[in-house]
Amino acid sequence: MSEPVLETRDLKRTFVQGDVSIEVLRGVNIAVRPGEIVALLGPSGSGKSTLLQAVGLLEGGFEGSIRIAGEEASALDDDGRTLLRRDALGFVYQFHHLLPDFDAMENVILPQLIHGATPEQARTRAKELLSKLGLAKRLDHRPSKLSGGEQQRVAVARALANRPPLVLADEPTGNLDEATADKVFAEFLNLVRIEGSAALVATHNERLATRMDRIVRLHEGHLE
Repeated sequence: MSEPVLETRDLKRTFVQGDVSIEVLRGVNIAVRPGEIVALLGPSGSGKSTLLQAVGLLEGGFEGSIRIAGEEASALDDDGRTLLRRDALGFVYQFHHLLPDFDAMENVILPQLIHGATPEQARTRAKELLSKLGLAKRLDHRPSKLSGGEQQRVAVARALANRPPLVLADEPTGNLDEATADKVFAEFLNLVRIEGSAALVATHNERLATRMDRIVRLHEGHLE
């Protein structure tokens, strides 16, 4: 069996507010295999976003082990974690976070240039991904000229632009109406599968979760 692209062991996170300690993650163990799409279910406030921030190496303060693409994150310094995040992870958030002064193509090109692609390679890859997501005629439109669904499609293309082994998605269609959310989510799943990435997708939507390969539930800081 192949090595997990993501594995956590006894992952904990405690927040201190005054004299009160709040245990948000209480020893989370999860493994995501290459190419596997896993739904992370839980109600608002259950710690889904905290878990994604941990495995996304976006903030410190965590205890336990996080291994991504065979690298132990706790053994890396800040520069090492930055490189691991750049090379191994793609992110899709509830809000698209596109750069407003750049068009759809440019939003997908920029992370590739940072990753070391040539401008020609980056343009070819951006056009390929955006076309697969139905945006071939919207390549030169800035975010303000795109619908909510189109903006989120650009965000999906951006997340997959550098062919990351693992995509982390936090309520990726949470800001869309139900019909648009269903369509964008189906396109997201299809593209992730085509690209061969693994994905951990936080959601509270049971119906969307059933479309994925496996469901894990976060309850009171533990996975069930």
